[in-house]
Amino acid sequence: MKHIIILGDGMAGEPVAALGNRTTMQAASTPCMDMLAAKGRNGLLHTVPEGFAPGSEIANLSVMGYDVASVYEGRGVLEAASMGVDILPGEIGMRCNLVCIEGDWLKNHSAGHISTPEAAELIRFLDSELGNDLFSFHPGVSYRHLLKMKGGDKQLRCTPPHDIPEQPFRPHLIRPGREEAAPTAEALNRLILTSQEILGNHPVNKRRIADGKAPANSIWPWSPGSRPEMRPLREMFPFGSGAVISAVDLIRGIGIYAGLEVIPVEGATGLHNTNYEGKAQATLEALREKDFVYLHIEASDEAGHEGDASLKVKTIEYLDSRIVKTVYEETSRWDEPVAIAILPDHPTPCAGRTHTCEPVPFLIYHRGIVPDRVRVYDEFAAKDGCYGLLCGDRFMKALFDIN
Repeated sequence: MKHIIILGDGMAGEPVAALGNRTTMQAASTPCMDMLAAKGRNGLLHTVPEGFAPGSEIANLSVMGYDVASVYEGRGVLEAASMGVDILPGEIGMRCNLVCIEGDWLKNHSAGHISTPEAAELIRFLDSELGNDLFSFHPGVSYRHLLKMKGGDKQLRCTPPHDIPEQPFRPHLIRPGREEAAPTAEALNRLILTSQEILGNHPVNKRRIADGKAPANSIWPWSPGSRPEMRPLREMFPFGSGAVISAVDLIRGIGIYAGLEVIPVEGATGLHNTNYEGKAQATLEALREKDFVYLHIEASDEAGHEGDASLKVKTIEYLDSRIVKTVYEETSRWDEPVAIAILPDHPTPCAGRTHTCEPVPFLIYHRGIVPDRVRVYDEFAAKDGCYGLLCGDRFMKALFDIN
């Protein structure tokens, strides 16, 4: 049997008054996912272990069955693997957002979802102006980039910028997690403030302002860590070869450390305008050759961070009609059965505009599975599923039918 996980990042949420006190999952028309929930088995998965913040890096590692406490080294180093940037002994890597600052306020975490070519020009500029023997900047996708630091102390207290939209940024500058980390925190905060001095007048930002777009006028480093040590997933679960498909470096980086082949998809943006059809076809092609595919779709999470409930509903409907339906209908004709699992990594409620730690709903379907009594797929219906509330590696064991 082949296996696929379809993960709608941040798809879960909380009831929204404008949607009749329904969640975006409940409000969305998802006939295919509802059908799979009715034909399959359902449950809830706790993806954020005690003591960890509900980031996508933590949640996706949990979904894959990793012991987060033993493998997690920070978000930046995971993304570095996707970028082809090696983190050497004595170095730390950090996610480095391009953000929009207005006065003393952080307007948004994504600089208005700046395009990758614009962002790459700014990151190259920052590396030429601020890069030195201590710091180096490496371009990623859209607002998501990498800052590498030699000799830094990773024991830092950092605030993810998507946690503080439209809030003063200075109270959330980097703080040392221990006394020895104070020089590292000071150096990084100087770098943030210096970036604000030089980015505002860059031609890219002048053009963005003239076009009515948010300027990318500051960096925001966070989630520091060293190179992680992770076992390949095929050594943990019974499959021979696997692939990961995602628009974002974080998930591709996790996939690389997990021993999965990264499958690129042209037009994959991480937003609501991503190439859904391309991702579906890439998934099917990969699944014909491999035993396991981890398909990640970012769009719902970004809509949640924007606080746009109607857009988030649309992204969930797109996931259902343009990916899940295609994958199900095609694989149902194959001789070899395919187990399909669908879930978010964490909730991203539109009201709070950031991640929460609540358990997420999941479904597992394959030919021959004995269904439970759940008939639709959402956060509340899944509570009645036969799997109950799972944590740790129990979801992956359920998918691979390991007792």
